[in-house]
Amino acid sequence: MKSPIVAPSILAADFANLQHEIEMINRSEADWIHIDVMDGVFVPNISLGLPICEAINRHARKTMDVHLMIVQPERYLTEFKKAGAEYLTVHLEACPHLHRTIQQIKDLGCKAGVALNPHTSVESLRDVIEMLDLVCLMSVNPGFGGQKFIARTYQKIKDLKTLISEENSSALIEIDGGVNEANAHALLDSGADVLVAGNFVFSSANPEQTIAGLKQVLV
Repeated sequence: MKSPIVAPSILAADFANLQHEIEMINRSEADWIHIDVMDGVFVPNISLGLPICEAINRHARKTMDVHLMIVQPERYLTEFKKAGAEYLTVHLEACPHLHRTIQQIKDLGCKAGVALNPHTSVESLRDVIEMLDLVCLMSVNPGFGGQKFIARTYQKIKDLKTLISEENSSALIEIDGGVNEANAHALLDSGADVLVAGNFVFSSANPEQTIAGLKQVLV
């Protein structure tokens, strides 16, 4: 039986009480902290930057999973590594030299991830999948929290699982967007490994209990 890796998305947290929110995640059954970095160019929103990552790192006792939704991410990889990133995920759509960027991440000693927007085929990863530690499938259009889950994601997970097997990759499959207890079992059953949950966790009356509920979803 498999229990998911649960990664609360700090984008949905109360930033007036950021230390409190990080301490809640530390106490919880969460495995990772998912940190969305948006530049207002690659996606139509601006979010966390290096100072926030550094602040999170001062308090975090969980793996920092940093998702760069930015153009030219290769310019900032070293800084995010220094800020505490253990997983660094870039978007295929933002990287014209993806192989080189993945190698940069690996050379820094980080786990390398690539994210795909909803319209991007998993087949586009075939030439690099063996290098990857993580593939993040966006199950909403990136840029804003609280969007409706895209049901096509289930088939996309299955297609990616097949690709990973065919190319002898050990990459984990992460799902980001619209994840909750209602769809968690189906996501895991399709082949997902990591569940990113933002609003579902931080809008809950008891976030620690909500995280525990996700950890208890088994396949």
